Amino acid sequence: MDDQTPLLQTPLHALHIALGARMVPFAGYDMPVQYPAGVLKEHLHTRASAGLFDVSHMGQVLLKPLSGKLEDAALALESLVPVDILGLKQGRQRYGFFTDANGGILDDLMIANRGDHLFVVVNAACKQADTAHMQAHLSSVCTVELLDDRALLALQGPKAEAVLASFNPAVTAMRFMDISDVTLLGAACIVSRSGYSGEDGFEISVPADKAEALAKALLDHPDCEAIGLGARDSLRLEAGLCLYGNDIDTSTSPVEGAIEWGIQKVRRAGGEREGGFPGAARILAELANGPARRRVGLKPEGKAPVRAHAKLFADAEGSQEIGEVTSGGFGPTVEGPVAMGYLPTSHSAPGTQVFAEVRGKYLAMTVAAMPFITPTYKR
Repeated sequence: MDDQTPLLQTPLHALHIALGARMVPFAGYDMPVQYPAGVLKEHLHTRASAGLFDVSHMGQVLLKPLSGKLEDAALALESLVPVDILGLKQGRQRYGFFTDANGGILDDLMIANRGDHLFVVVNAACKQADTAHMQAHLSSVCTVELLDDRALLALQGPKAEAVLASFNPAVTAMRFMDISDVTLLGAACIVSRSGYSGEDGFEISVPADKAEALAKALLDHPDCEAIGLGARDSLRLEAGLCLYGNDIDTSTSPVEGAIEWGIQKVRRAGGEREGGFPGAARILAELANGPARRRVGLKPEGKAPVRAHAKLFADAEGSQEIGEVTSGGFGPTVEGPVAMGYLPTSHSAPGTQVFAEVRGKYLAMTVAAMPFITPTYKR
């Protein structure tokens, strides 16, 4: 996007301004990076209580089978993702990713079975390309509709259930990755028990014209505060979750990216619907034999954060470059710097020491297991 293109606004834009948000360009949108409390306090509030995020910039897509049979849409979508969609039960969703012919990742996404259609949520920066990709490959089997009349809110944290239940107690029966129709303040919402913070919580698809009233009502709850993109990034980093375009992209395979847990047994070698997705030959080979490199967690020694794009070396002299940091920053919950990046499989075991180049110095880092915090999903 060039400098002349006006930034898009979510339905909550006026509310962000009224709340004193500092706005920044993100994926073509004018988005709140933080509110007056600041990133550190917003992060810690989400871990302790409940935080409300505007994620309306993300793409919400409906796939409706032309035959009226959901299995037709499910099988069609399986031609684009290495995920078991046919086995996804109604009222459930799962994580997935579009792969390309080389086994790289075009985007990561959420896929839900809504009974008579599939509901897909994709990343903001990829939503036009993803929609075009689905229309090009799936339109003979299903309609592909990018919704532009809905907002998306994420309510995250250990008190998220209590906050949302004060509007509709039915949400207390939901478990991690459930998705359901829920009426909130008279608005017909689609609510999933999911999120990208490592905490229990919900994602709420709400009609755009009802979004501000719902957001204000949620924020009126004493346990709920508005949270910006800055804390969203530090929360997902502590939870070991990938940011598309940083930690995974078309140059990384799902196995290299350590997200192969999203490939169910039925789509793997020997499964009844083995392969059949773009890049299957490479991905199945890496599942069998291991990849040459791997996304790992990294803990820098000392207090200085190591940011994305820092080069990683096998030695303190910087003579052997072996990888790169893809995300890094300060982890408020762990009270120290955390990062993730790619290293050769030979250097990917927890406890391995490597060195990051930061302003001409080589800082020691230790490969660490992820997530850096203990997730609190309600299973």
